[in-house]
Amino acid sequence: HGLRAAEALLSAWDTLRLGVAPTCQARPPAVSPAARRLLQALAHPANPAAAAAPTGTERGSELSSLLFGRPVDFNCWHPPGKLEDFILMADSKPHPALDGDAVAVEALLREVFGIVVDEAIRKGTCASEKVCEWKEPEELKQLLDLELRSQGESQEQILERCRAVIHYSVKTGHPRFFNQLFSGLDAHALAGRIITETLNTSQYTYEIAPVFVLMEEEVLKKLRALVGWSSGDGVFCPGGSVSNMYAINLARYQRFPDCKQRGLRALPPLALFASKECHYSIKKGAAFLGLGTDSVRVVKTDERGKMVPEDLEQQIIMAEAEGAVPFLVSATSGTTVLGAFDPLEAIADVCQHHGLWLHVDAAWGGSVLLSQTHRHLLDGIQRADSVAWNPHKLLAAGLQCSALLLRDTSNLLKRCHGAQASYLFQQDKFYDVALDTGDKVVQCGRRVDCLKLWLMWKAQGGQGLEQRIDQTFALARYLVEEMKKRDGFELVLEPEFVNVCFWFVPPSLRGKQESPDYSEKLSKVAPVLKERMVKEGSMMIGYQPHGTRGNFFRMVVANPSLTLADMDFLLDELERLGQDL
Repeated sequence: HGLRAAEALLSAWDTLRLGVAPTCQARPPAVSPAARRLLQALAHPANPAAAAAPTGTERGSELSSLLFGRPVDFNCWHPPGKLEDFILMADSKPHPALDGDAVAVEALLREVFGIVVDEAIRKGTCASEKVCEWKEPEELKQLLDLELRSQGESQEQILERCRAVIHYSVKTGHPRFFNQLFSGLDAHALAGRIITETLNTSQYTYEIAPVFVLMEEEVLKKLRALVGWSSGDGVFCPGGSVSNMYAINLARYQRFPDCKQRGLRALPPLALFASKECHYSIKKGAAFLGLGTDSVRVVKTDERGKMVPEDLEQQIIMAEAEGAVPFLVSATSGTTVLGAFDPLEAIADVCQHHGLWLHVDAAWGGSVLLSQTHRHLLDGIQRADSVAWNPHKLLAAGLQCSALLLRDTSNLLKRCHGAQASYLFQQDKFYDVALDTGDKVVQCGRRVDCLKLWLMWKAQGGQGLEQRIDQTFALARYLVEEMKKRDGFELVLEPEFVNVCFWFVPPSLRGKQESPDYSEKLSKVAPVLKERMVKEGSMMIGYQPHGTRGNFFRMVVANPSLTLADMDFLLDELERLGQDL
């Protein structure tokens, strides 16, 4: 035990002393004869050979030189534990041990990547395979054997664990996964995610993430240009909800900068405004930031789910009359359910008149800016103060990829969130410390989210991404027109985006719209069909009630690999699953 520990300690000391680690092929320096005898004696005190071990001055000098690079008087120094225990602990090997075994590490990862390619990519994106393998929670717990034990498992068992995790997970890259606002699998983005995870760095300083600090700024610059800004700021956030919360915090700080130090006691009652179709993160953000959900004034929407600017004006006047101070309006470009785009030009006029911060939650609809054909849906977005945009949704960049974009050029992000931690953001570094962007955010450790989008953009080009957006619109239109040709499909409204909301009316309810219990019975159809499709693994579509409307399906056309055949399959499968209802 002791010999290998000594070699490791000597190698580590050389690394510290010289600043250079031995190469993978090189063995650590040899242990001196005196140190070898000492460690043998410690490891095997009953061994007669230990009698030759050094004692007294030789023992202490050799050991202290070994450990610390200088002699230590062991008559005056008492280590916290037995040296034997320390040496044994340093040499203890995990089971199975891969640490330091480059060949074994590579072999394991090749096996794992092979499983990923076979199970998650090849099968996970194949239309003839299941979207999911449904199991009830207790059965799934048993199948996965989730308990963590004191002893490790063999590599064969670990590989089976990997295979099981993929097998029982939902395949969000599958062409029949329509359940969320994200789907599909872009190979270049996945390559970027693999590299990101492997490098395992944190994006707070240039010294440890030089490539990604520069890359993030270039990607954010491109996104800002698509919004219509020639300058500004921004940051990648852990999800669109956090981007929205950042916008609220920044708007509050700009209006009341004392709140950073003095907190809520520096604030009057505040009011922010969002439509009833806004994302729930607006109310969550208000609660999280101490404003309270009552500070969110809900603005009316029209029949298509768009904010009504005239009601926004009235809500602002009412809030002021009640003694509140309006400070932010959050508009939405691509609402979660109906896919509505708020009229940004008219909303911007109201904000300009009242001196309010305009935030646009374009987490879902922001990628439409890439399309010359459809970007008119976001006309006026260039007048916003901040924009949330999630390329992991419609662009299929992979979770997570969420940008907060700012028109501000005064370093507002850093002034609002900065804490000047001296152990990270030293001002006397040997490079331009403006490249240390970590003080712009409330996080310390921050994962790299720009590489997957950058690599995908490099591969596809702006034209390729534009075609991807236009294709989703075309498929959504095809689906709508096919629904109109079939009995049993009723649109909630004519879509302007790629959210296709509809009811499936089973045979037993067709022609009975005037029945008093029609709506109640129709509302029960979607949950039944959802259960059937999930348990068969044939596809996944989300459903929800909405206002006075009963449950209806929300079909999301986002996967870049979708075809007309997938749209036809969806209609055929709903008819098959619901023919007996």
